[in-house]
Amino acid sequence: MTTHTTTETQAPAPKAPKVMGYATLAGAVLSFASTFLPWTWTAEFPGNLTVTGYPGGLQLLTLTGALLTAVLVLGGLGTPGLRWATPGGKYAPVRLMAYGTFATTWFTVAAISVELGGLVNLEPGAWIAAVATSLTVSAAFRLPNEAVTDETGLWARLTAPYKAPAPGPAKELPGWAEILLIAVAFGAGLFLFTYGIGTEGAEDFIGFLLLIGFGVAALGKSGLSRRLTNLTVKHKNVTVTAAFVSAFAFPFTQSSDAYTSVGTNILIFATVALGLNIVVGLAGLLDLGYVAFLGVGAYTAALVSGSPSSPFDIHVPFWAAVLLGALASLIFGVIIGAPTLRLHGDYLAIVTLGFGEIFRIGMQNLDGTSGPDITNGPNGIPNIPDLEMFGFNFGESHTVLGIELGRFSNYYLLMLLFTIVVVLVFRRSDQSRIGRAWVAIREDETAARAMGINAFRLKLLAFALGATLAGLAGTVQAHVTYTVTPAQYKFVESVPPNSAFLLAAVILGGMGTVSGPLIGAALLYLIPAKLQFMADYQLLLFGIALVLLMRFRPEGLVADRRKQLEFKETGQLDTPKVDTGLSKAGG
Repeated sequence: MTTHTTTETQAPAPKAPKVMGYATLAGAVLSFASTFLPWTWTAEFPGNLTVTGYPGGLQLLTLTGALLTAVLVLGGLGTPGLRWATPGGKYAPVRLMAYGTFATTWFTVAAISVELGGLVNLEPGAWIAAVATSLTVSAAFRLPNEAVTDETGLWARLTAPYKAPAPGPAKELPGWAEILLIAVAFGAGLFLFTYGIGTEGAEDFIGFLLLIGFGVAALGKSGLSRRLTNLTVKHKNVTVTAAFVSAFAFPFTQSSDAYTSVGTNILIFATVALGLNIVVGLAGLLDLGYVAFLGVGAYTAALVSGSPSSPFDIHVPFWAAVLLGALASLIFGVIIGAPTLRLHGDYLAIVTLGFGEIFRIGMQNLDGTSGPDITNGPNGIPNIPDLEMFGFNFGESHTVLGIELGRFSNYYLLMLLFTIVVVLVFRRSDQSRIGRAWVAIREDETAARAMGINAFRLKLLAFALGATLAGLAGTVQAHVTYTVTPAQYKFVESVPPNSAFLLAAVILGGMGTVSGPLIGAALLYLIPAKLQFMADYQLLLFGIALVLLMRFRPEGLVADRRKQLEFKETGQLDTPKVDTGLSKAGG
């Protein structure tokens, strides 16, 4: 009897999370309001945080974080129309989003104080924002820990979303609505990428990274990213189309060709990383000299491009230069791969590293003194002319749909076509019998041989195919950069692409997937480009980031099902327990 009474007395306890939820909501609203007040008195700080009435610069990030925190809180509290925001958990995404808003806001306050010379430079809006985000974090921290809030079969519906709808509030959306959600998601991705490239200073970019990092983690905890993943698996062709339409629209959103140049170089870096993903991610061959194949394609195109510095008086059409660059890289891939692919593990890595250095030194010595005069030695081949195809000069500005596209916009769109080709090759290879054989060799070569797989022939095929794709990208790189020099193809160089950063892009993004290397390459190129003041500490920070990644997410940012099973327990998986075919879709 006493036990029954105690149970009834403790029944109102669930109100406590609601109190903390409303406190978190109040803090988020106050943080939102603080962005409409000035945070400093001078416009010397990037973003002009001196205006009353509308936010600017880093204030926009605090505003966004506070708004998303409020939406997640209301969804967790069961507000009608917002329950969709937290299908996987009520409180964990709220905490992460509150932490992100807090980190971004306090970083801004600290940056203002350091750059302008003390706390005296802070206006009331900054103090209100600092206090409000602190209150938000304090209240969110007191919310209960919940691994899963699904007590009505929601997890079962998430893991099998394409069966008949289960009874309950969560219902399948119509097909057109699912496609619309995919389009909106990629549109949001385009907006975020454009915003990141267009940030005015390093302070804005660091704040952007802080908020994005916590925001992505919050979306994962909320279950929204899992739902979106299921939709992209269900509508594979729509997903691929939406991705490339978003990428195609990027140069039309830029007012400066300088930002488009960053996008062009990211595409070159990402395309080469995707080719390396065939070698490392599918076949499991550790290649530390892969950037040399990019150099083979670039030097081949430079020699036949009609450059006045080329010893060969040849000027072939671009399509012929592409074929020659790809063929030269293919030949080098076979020549290097045939004797070395019989090695395994560390021995293969050392040999490929040596090949990369041999290529660089060889190009440096073909200067007419140490060897034949072919590459002008360390000076390289400069003055490579811009491409001209069907009367279209890539070096000139053109007006398309009323928008002026500069030189780098033209090369960006050309490189996007090459990226589409490489993605198609990767997806077809991954889903073929050869791709499954590569994966078998990667997992256990001895077992694969026992099953009748010709491991050497298939490894050589992967090595040659990866080299060919790198050569394709190299032919475009030669014209984009105007000059090809041996220094561009070191193992470690301050500016990617190089072999170390290419391998890191594959591992960071997620081996064996399509989107993983693309995201990894974008991050590894964009971060050094925007944070140039950290150039002296770049490798140190890069090493720390890799250590943290290997500790907390060894499967990469975008992991296929196989890698998640390898590195995580079943209950820790980020994706549904059923095999949705995500690994074949390339993540």
